Amino acid sequence: MKLLIDNAISPIVAQRLRENGFIDAVHVRDLGMQQASDEDIFARAVSEERVVISADTDFGTLLAIRRARKPSVVLLRCKSQRRPEQQASLLVAMLPEIESLLDAGAIVVVEENRIRARALPLF
Repeated sequence: MKLLIDNAISPIVAQRLRENGFIDAVHVRDLGMQQASDEDIFARAVSEERVVISADTDFGTLLAIRRARKPSVVLLRCKSQRRPEQQASLLVAMLPEIESLLDAGAIVVVEENRIRARALPLF
């Protein structure tokens, strides 16, 4: 699974994901895109077939406006798990469980007490 970690998430998360077997996890800073717009990050994720991981709800809006099937997006909305180590641990545990959803095209919202997934495109 190819992952693109947005600026709303620490680069430490991408590093921890790589250390835990998600070899193709990159942060936007790794690509020199730390100043890039959400639209540019979205386009990069599409062109490289990457799943976007963010805390920025704008990616859900972009998916809805475009009625796009890709890229899949994971939105981390857990207020209690804002530390990079906690976020990385959560993703390491969760990503294998939702990989088939992400491969097919989905937006997955991770909240305090639940995980919600919707198939793409959003209408």
